[in-house]
Amino acid sequence: MTPRRFPLHTLAAAATVAGMGFSAMSVQAADTIKVGVLHALSGTMAISETALKDMALMTIEDINAKGGVLGKKLEPVVIDTASNWPLAAEKAKQLISQDKVAVTFGCWTSVCRKSVLPVYEENNSLLFYPVQYEGEELSKNVFYTGAAPNQQAIPAVEYLMGEDGGNAKRWVLLGTDYVYPRTANKILRAFLKSKGVADKDIMEAYTPFGHSDYQTIVADIKKFAAGGKTAVISTINGDSNVPFYKELGNAGIKATDVPVVAFSVGEEELRGLDPKPLVGHLASWNYFMSVKNPTNDAWIKQWSAYAKAKNLPGQSTKPLTNDPMEATYVGIHMWKQAAEKAKSTEADKVIAAMAGQTFKAPSGFTLTMDAKNHHLHKPVLIGEIKADGQFNVVWKTKGPIKAQPWSPFIEGNDKKKDEPAKQ
Repeated sequence: MTPRRFPLHTLAAAATVAGMGFSAMSVQAADTIKVGVLHALSGTMAISETALKDMALMTIEDINAKGGVLGKKLEPVVIDTASNWPLAAEKAKQLISQDKVAVTFGCWTSVCRKSVLPVYEENNSLLFYPVQYEGEELSKNVFYTGAAPNQQAIPAVEYLMGEDGGNAKRWVLLGTDYVYPRTANKILRAFLKSKGVADKDIMEAYTPFGHSDYQTIVADIKKFAAGGKTAVISTINGDSNVPFYKELGNAGIKATDVPVVAFSVGEEELRGLDPKPLVGHLASWNYFMSVKNPTNDAWIKQWSAYAKAKNLPGQSTKPLTNDPMEATYVGIHMWKQAAEKAKSTEADKVIAAMAGQTFKAPSGFTLTMDAKNHHLHKPVLIGEIKADGQFNVVWKTKGPIKAQPWSPFIEGNDKKKDEPAKQ
């Protein structure tokens, strides 16, 4: 076959059009700042993460309505990790390399964060992580807007040890089998030992993601609790919380007998449960929807209007806010403030500008990004589950607490620096 020939003027015209197209595309791309929203919208973690995606979109829409960032509109690129951690890493690569996002807001589980972390570090891109976690990590490329163990887990155990919390002497450490619960429980076991608790007074158990049969474990808890005043520390994540709490109710375990304090159960997770048998059980967070202050009232009103306007499933009829939603909201606003201070969305310039950023949060406290360690100074609140699925705050700190990314209860951590290594 003879190769098809084109007249030179046709090729020149095509090149001109292609050039115009490329130029127009570049201008169009430059008109917006792309930001990644990376969450599990299907699979076992969707029960928790869908609301974070929606909160991110509401916050971005609100920022755009007020002029955007650096005079440009934010363009969200939403990705479903499908509760699949290797997939999350692939999607993170896509966000950075193909979509060219300036920043990503996302992940819930630590295994998701650990999977995507090398991607953000290798590409010098930014991840804002909005959920309480086990600590034992510091990265130049991550800002941790959820709680470290000393801002959630340790205060909760101290509360249960005290008179107000029931003077617990025996402890059940129950979690989903992955890095966050195992590391958090390693820290808690060391803390309990420092308080004189013997190994025989600690029961530890793990279940896989998506586990649904808690009959045997709850029976074991009941048997263990017969040996003295017992409390359960729950690091169960995702939709497994529903069958766990149902089984507690079936077994007649009341909060007055064996209180459960959860670190991954908030207002959204309680939506799928009958809260009446759970009244009095506890959760430890840095925010509850039930806190009363003008900032929270305005935020709940804004979220309710957004959920109704977008007809969000569940949220449009019963809008709920929770701690990781607040951390998402705060993180996006702090990134905006830092980009505007830096006059750039370039990672290194934003990182420098993030140090010391403050934001008046719905919790009623002004939160500060630590000058060095990429964690927020946050208040600690302990709430009791009420019959309406909300929380009654029974204890809180007077002000925000500085995060300890490296727990002092892990040997060797005293030698680690309270700031990420320069790369």
